[in-house]
Amino acid sequence: MHPKRMSRVTCASLIVTIAIASTASAQMKSMGHDKNSTEMSKMEHTMADWPMASREAVAFMTKKYGAPVAMTADMAVWGKTGPWKRTVVYRAEYAHEFPMHHTDVMQQWIDYKAPAADKFGELAMYDGSVVVERTAGEMSARCDKEGANFLALNLADEIIAGKRSVADARKMYGEQIMAMKAMQPAPYTMKLLFNVPMGGTGDPDHAVAADHASNRPTNRP
Repeated sequence: MHPKRMSRVTCASLIVTIAIASTASAQMKSMGHDKNSTEMSKMEHTMADWPMASREAVAFMTKKYGAPVAMTADMAVWGKTGPWKRTVVYRAEYAHEFPMHHTDVMQQWIDYKAPAADKFGELAMYDGSVVVERTAGEMSARCDKEGANFLALNLADEIIAGKRSVADARKMYGEQIMAMKAMQPAPYTMKLLFNVPMGGTGDPDHAVAADHASNRPTNRP
């Protein structure tokens, strides 16, 4: 075959190959778009009668971290995302007046070693939506915004470390929330400001009663 004719054939083949690849890529993108649209439609249908705070929390999490790994009529669940061990957005709202009226709908967990017993009372006085679970070795905050959960846990950690009193932490919380709402610098609402351990924080406690199962008499023939 003449070199020029061979060059034309090769060029034509290349054009056809590119066209086929482009068409396939467009089809794949369309399929992905259709799948995402279907998933979003399902989510919207599930949340049709959810309160606005819950719907906004789900929209925020989906935009930042992707779709939930599970969803029911009452909650949307994410596994490990960013600094969070897991996140749950609830359909149910819990009225919360600190630092101002809002509803708690989004709970987010981290691994955290339970503090000394006397600190539990201080945490309860600081914010009733911060929970430390000693056995599981976890701490969580429940509010309506991720930024507020960052803030709640950052100040909880400072109370536990003895860096702030309860009164000081509550005052700081209010100041940081107001700054966040005003779009002003509020570093405590941007991320977790302390090192979060990766597991190994659980406390199984110790036994105070005999294991009756192991002490049962053996049935002998």
